[in-house]
Amino acid sequence: MHDVLQLDITGLPQSWISVEQAATLVATGAVVWSAGNRPLAVLRGGFNSATGRQSMLEVPAIVALRGSSRLNLFDITPAYGKAKLVKRDRCTCAYCGERFDARLLTVDHIVPASRGGRLSWMNTVAACRACNSGKADRTPDEARMPLLFAPFVPSRFEDFILKGRHIRADVHDWLAARLPKGSRLS
Repeated sequence: MHDVLQLDITGLPQSWISVEQAATLVATGAVVWSAGNRPLAVLRGGFNSATGRQSMLEVPAIVALRGSSRLNLFDITPAYGKAKLVKRDRCTCAYCGERFDARLLTVDHIVPASRGGRLSWMNTVAACRACNSGKADRTPDEARMPLLFAPFVPSRFEDFILKGRHIRADVHDWLAARLPKGSRLS
């Protein structure tokens, strides 16, 4: 089952929520506007004794709630994670340029950890095992293995694409339409 994208009233992504959480928001009138090509789920309840009709609640794929975030979420660096890093780099080794299954890629420190290189978006790239061990404990220049693409910190919209495990196509398209110009995720 897909998750529902929760936004603030301005359209800024806040979190991925379950269908059940979204249904509660819809039922309580907390949703100001919604988007998506069709409902993500249709929940059915009991039958009305007077009309004989079954109650039904449509849960949209994208819901916007009243109010806006108190924090400027664009100032918050997205949480780092190997799975998101590999997706950011499109399952491509930053040194040889070959595409791999995500499980076969490793995280390589551009400035090696043994030399104080941090585990961060700007100091790590996806690398195949052969390139990672070939580079060893050296910088790309020292190893004569130049990076084929530069690392970057994902934007808020890129981060929601990277951390969404099961994103429905219309929700992905909604997020992709808001990616920064030149994003590698478009």
